Amino acid sequence: MSENMAGTALAPVDDETYTRLAAGTALPIEQALVWADFDEVVPGREHWGRLAFQAGGEVVAVLSLTQVDGPAGVRYLWAKNGPVWLTEPTPELERALRERLVAALRRAAPRVAFVRLHAHHAADDLRDVLQGITYDRTVVVDLAREEEDIFAAMKQQGRRAIRKALKDDSLAVAEETGLDEAAFAELYDVLVETGAREGFGPHPARRYLDMLRTLGAEHARVFVVRREGRVLAWALVVVNDGEALYSVGASNAEARGAYAADLLHWHIIRTLAAEGVTRYDLAGAGSERFPGLNGLTQFKTKFEKNVTEVAPAWDLPVAPARYEALERGLAAKRAARRLARELPGAARRLVGRLRGRGGAADTGAPAAAPSDGGPAAQD
Repeated sequence: MSENMAGTALAPVDDETYTRLAAGTALPIEQALVWADFDEVVPGREHWGRLAFQAGGEVVAVLSLTQVDGPAGVRYLWAKNGPVWLTEPTPELERALRERLVAALRRAAPRVAFVRLHAHHAADDLRDVLQGITYDRTVVVDLAREEEDIFAAMKQQGRRAIRKALKDDSLAVAEETGLDEAAFAELYDVLVETGAREGFGPHPARRYLDMLRTLGAEHARVFVVRREGRVLAWALVVVNDGEALYSVGASNAEARGAYAADLLHWHIIRTLAAEGVTRYDLAGAGSERFPGLNGLTQFKTKFEKNVTEVAPAWDLPVAPARYEALERGLAAKRAARRLARELPGAARRLVGRLRGRGGAADTGAPAAAPSDGGPAAQD
């Protein structure tokens, strides 16, 4: 037993005990009981269990784990936005929980290759996530204020954008929670457009519909901005224990000039604040460690000038040899993709160099241009 593990214990708990232990602490939606209903309808996923971590005779953290069966038979557990700490998570406490978890899983779940969880403190037993997006900074709007105070605390450019959108009589913003499959199809088209513009592929529409259905209107809310009936921007916001998280959003090209996204989030802020929700997390901002999110920061900080430090996700290897094999396989796959992208340009540069050295004259024939389907044509 390591020094960190002394005086600690990790044990499974039932739903009633989990709820009692977490009382008084706002659970992220992914760590709440209702998330298991969503897990059960997603192919390759299921709820694995809930655990309580004790230190010094007191429960200091709880976590809920989802089992994910990935490609090639890889199995891992995902404690999204967990563990939920009931006390200040020191590096020693975080390490002890992880050591207890790994030891327990090696006995009870030998097929699990790793656990993905959140940690405030970097450590040598943690790895950067193999795939997916995580962040260590976010933007949180404090809704426990008067509406005029929330608005006054925004950046000037945010207030200006909202005022312009409010003056546009062609725009209508409303909550459309409970929409059916046919209505969601229109929203999904905008999400596909956003993905093509920003370089990501959305899940199939069924995933979002299942999320809305299983979480229900209490926890999964949809807000939409329209112009003359057309969808310009929309957002799916999840709510639990008086706190809200911006989960999914999309906007089309028309939305930009209309400040539709600004109007959308202002409407969400007003609606949630009026209902007594105390925090609205805009889910991620750029940082030194995650500069790829810097483009989001400028928009999100319109609504709150300050950024909030949060615990990013990490991978915790349970079976180190298998995890290292996954790392090597993924690195090879990414290298192959880079090569496929770079080959067209490399072929074009090679042709240029041959021409520059007189390569065509050396053969006694003109240099051949690439065919319409050749590498240079695809560059």
